[in-house]
Amino acid sequence: MNITIKRLTPELSADYFEFFENRAFTDDPPYRCYCQMYQMTQEQVKAALEIVDGNDGGRVSRKVAELQIDSGILRGYLAFVGGVSIGWCNANDKANFPIESSGGARFHAPVEKREKAVVCFEIAPNFRGKGVATALLRQVVADAKAEGYLAVEGFPVVRSERYEWEGAGPIRLYEKAGFVRVEERDGVVVMRKELK
Repeated sequence: MNITIKRLTPELSADYFEFFENRAFTDDPPYRCYCQMYQMTQEQVKAALEIVDGNDGGRVSRKVAELQIDSGILRGYLAFVGGVSIGWCNANDKANFPIESSGGARFHAPVEKREKAVVCFEIAPNFRGKGVATALLRQVVADAKAEGYLAVEGFPVVRSERYEWEGAGPIRLYEKAGFVRVEERDGVVVMRKELK
């Protein structure tokens, strides 16, 4: 399988939304999103809900994601096979995340261009287990190194058995890519790869 990885840009918005709306959640997971929440505080979520009439969560989420992509707040990579988007990785400068995201996650670091955070993967169900997440993570690391970052971090959840909808990716994904465990807090492991 020939996987192509592309950095998310406004020009790839149609591919991004086409993936999330038609392939990402075809296995009926316990959640559906546009991966926009990590970049938002609780206050920003409340403000977004007030903008869209009817409080339609799906419409609000999509509109917020559109705005985040256009402004460069939402960053990451799309994976393609045969010109079709089949995977996503949310990877961003830690300084671009709020101190506490709307869901309580804490990825923020105060200094730009030092550390990148890998916070979410979404792979189309029929492409899982075929190296897509590995290819996405490799691209994140390669670009972070080329851009002068000191490290990349991931935040997988500790689990005793495989979980099909592992948004942060499993610990073994990071270990295979040379990340090491540096901390565990509240059931989340901080995996880190030094780049210098």
